[in-house]
Formats: sequence, structure tokens, C-alpha cells
Amino acid sequence: MFENWKFEAEAVINDIKYHVTDLKISEKINSNNQFICLNITTLENKNFCIQLSAQGFRIVGHNFDKNDIDIEEYFETPYSLLNSISPKFKESFANALLRKLNDL
Repeated sequence: MFENWKFEAEAVINDIKYHVTDLKISEKINSNNQFICLNITTLENKNFCIQLSAQGFRIVGHNFDKNDIDIEEYFETPYSLLNSISPKFKESFANALLRKLNDL
């Protein structure tokens, strides 16, 4: 089951990598068959550790490889999570959509 979370995390990374400064799977927090953790640096240069599980996405740390926040707010998508923590994400994502529409 861990491999499924790794596959899911890699898909998320590929989907949003152009809208963040840095994004990778945490190598220090042991993932398991229930979750995997990602380290994200937003376009505002804020670091977060994000947990991906069957419940969705949630912030578990305000720095890489930290699991020291117990917030029960889950987000259904990485987009909704990033919308809540990164104003520049909204702009970056909207600009990417406009470019794709203009290419049609």
C-alpha cells in the first residue's frame, strides 16, 4: 500500500510543481500504508510539511520534515490546500490556465 501513496504523491508533485518553489516526498518522516508526507515551499518561500492520506491533504508542520501540528482541517485537493496558504499559487495557476486556453 505504501507504493500506492508514493505513486499518488508523485502524481501530485507532477501536477503542481510549476506553482510552488520546491516540492518533494519527505525522506525523514516514515510514510506507511495510511499516509505519505510532502515537503512544500510556496511561491512566498514559506515551508510546510503536508500529509496526504485517504482523508485528503493537511498541514502537519510549518517546516520541512516536521510533524508537530495537529490540525484536523483536511483539503480534498492540493489546489484547495495551496489556495489557503499561498496567494501567489492562485495567480500562477490562473496564468497557466490562461496560457492553455490561448493555445487552443
